[in-house]
Amino acid sequence: MLDAHKGEIPFVIFLIPFLTGIACRLNLFPAASVTWLYIVLGLSSAAFISLNIFYKRFSIYKNRWLGGTLIHLVLFIGGWICVTSYNELNSKNHFSKSQADFLVVRITSEPKLSNGILRFTSEVEQNIKGHQSKQVTGNLLIAIKDSAAADLYYGDKLLISASYRTITAPQNPAEFNYKGYLGNQNIHFQEFIYKGQYFLFARNSGNPFIAYALRQRQHLIEELKANMHSPEAIAVASTLILGYKADLSNDVLQAYSKTGTIHVLSVSGAHVAILYILLELIFGFMTRFKYGRTIKTILITLIIWYYAMLSGFSPAVCRAAFMISMVVIGKTYNRALNTLNILAVSAFFLLFYDPLFISDVGFQLSYLSVAGLIIFQPVVYKWFNFKNKWADKLWTLCSVSIAAQLITFPLSAFYFHQFPVYFLVSNLFIIIPSAVIMYAGIAYFLLEWIPIAGKLLGFILEQTILLMDKGLSMVEQSPFASVNKIWLTRFEYLLFYAIIIALFYFIYNKKVWLLRFALLSTLVLAISITFKRWHNSSSNELIVLNLRKHTGIIFRSGNRATVLTDLSDTDKTYRYSVQPYLDSCQVAEAKVRNPNSDIRENYLLKKGNLISFSGKTMLLYGKLLSEGALHEKLKIDYLVMSGNPAVQSASIGQNYDYKMLVIDRNNSKALTSRLENITESTGANYMMTDSNKSIKLLSN
Repeated sequence: MLDAHKGEIPFVIFLIPFLTGIACRLNLFPAASVTWLYIVLGLSSAAFISLNIFYKRFSIYKNRWLGGTLIHLVLFIGGWICVTSYNELNSKNHFSKSQADFLVVRITSEPKLSNGILRFTSEVEQNIKGHQSKQVTGNLLIAIKDSAAADLYYGDKLLISASYRTITAPQNPAEFNYKGYLGNQNIHFQEFIYKGQYFLFARNSGNPFIAYALRQRQHLIEELKANMHSPEAIAVASTLILGYKADLSNDVLQAYSKTGTIHVLSVSGAHVAILYILLELIFGFMTRFKYGRTIKTILITLIIWYYAMLSGFSPAVCRAAFMISMVVIGKTYNRALNTLNILAVSAFFLLFYDPLFISDVGFQLSYLSVAGLIIFQPVVYKWFNFKNKWADKLWTLCSVSIAAQLITFPLSAFYFHQFPVYFLVSNLFIIIPSAVIMYAGIAYFLLEWIPIAGKLLGFILEQTILLMDKGLSMVEQSPFASVNKIWLTRFEYLLFYAIIIALFYFIYNKKVWLLRFALLSTLVLAISITFKRWHNSSSNELIVLNLRKHTGIIFRSGNRATVLTDLSDTDKTYRYSVQPYLDSCQVAEAKVRNPNSDIRENYLLKKGNLISFSGKTMLLYGKLLSEGALHEKLKIDYLVMSGNPAVQSASIGQNYDYKMLVIDRNNSKALTSRLENITESTGANYMMTDSNKSIKLLSN
């Protein structure tokens, strides 16, 4: 599909080695030294320049592969070095590399208030130690619990104590990697601040364009609230039109995610395209005048980029704004532009600006979906040929949805672990409402100052959103609306892409080896998934979770599990730290039981505080356990200290003969320290969830 048009897509060819260099630096050699790479980059660049100067004298033009090899090497090393230089931890002036009592920070994001806590990112500008200050750099995530902090805004400068800490890595199996997520945004440290622990000494010191855009967006959101009454509708309108997601509820996000329409809630190509169509209609008359086409191009480009700034300069909207700008300019000057090449150009410059964008899920899905539409949609469209005009238009829309869903399925399944079965119905359903919302929203912002127009457009906007939400909710609640608990390894999702690309390429040029490759990849994928399911169904695991203030112990026997915890299965902590592990093991039956309850299952027996599981015994040493002396020592495999019990040091050794002492994180620091001293003096083995994350005591 691409090999016949290589001359039209040079940036696609150049982007591949650049992407490979970035990916290798991030995934394969994250801590490797790059000194030698600078040397290789210099030599390769010099060789490439020399090649272009002396290609006639030495007849180098006869070896065309040489120039291509050198430029690919330069781009590969360039991508590698871009990641290294962009990572703030490699800077000598990073604030974490010098001691400080206080920090001077400047707020660099729009602060968001949730549950009484204000969160924002900041840039550290100075380290203050004693009476000396030092200019430093680096990002810091800050959370402030203080009602007075609600007045803080982008660009404000604060003086805070230097009590920051590194962001915690995942504490439990299959838990979301929040540290990695922030690390991909170049944020590696965080600090929690209470009232009186910060001082505001400057305002509005940030980028004036960004400050204006953020305040303008807040003003537009307040305008929406003036004539709309449903908080849900206001939140969706703010997200869909302006890219402001702070007010979205989890229920709304879940409904859009399970129906395969989550892309609507991300300002991206479709939204920018709708705006472009409107601008073309508004400024279409200008083409009749001299220089009208040029003026129209400038106005449309400026408005589109203003909208991109207003919606937060997300990778998806930047990609769309760049592509449409190129298309507008090309049409103005009658230049034929290859859409795939424009897509590659936008990706190249965005990654050159911030190579960590490659780790952003939105960036990956945005570019994959557009590439899928460009390459695969024409192939899907040819599957059926409808003579009826309206049937053909409907199939065109269906082919767009199918192509986008096919190319993004492996990645979305890898990240979100589900597949929306009725994605075709959902995407067809939202086409008209989403367009109405965008046009009504733009009209509302232009005419809101007219009372009648503002109320009418606000009513249309609100009712359209509620109708769309109701329709998606019906789809979400339909039988078999989504396939859940899809946990792919990185190898498996790459195999999925190999199969998809090979099959589409086979349909395009009918080369038999592509079909054989697709079938072989399918066989390998089936073996991998089958082995993983067999292993999960035949293994037993005993895990003591790290839930901070709560108790959490998982007893898993194949596809069944019992979770011993004081949390309910609807609790946020349970869904964040416990449920992902159960889903990753395809557990079909999970029972949540209180630590004080007795349990009798064919794989688990609990009587009082004594537990028997898979040939191992465990004693939960909690507050309800008596401290009296036992008639004889109790022999157990694991003694688990949980819930901060009032334990006497001597009674442990007198009453229990254990192989491992497990100290849960929900114990006090004083008790933890005392238990450590006991085990170190006796030479007994012990483990702590605080220092070792969760503890896997048994796995077979």
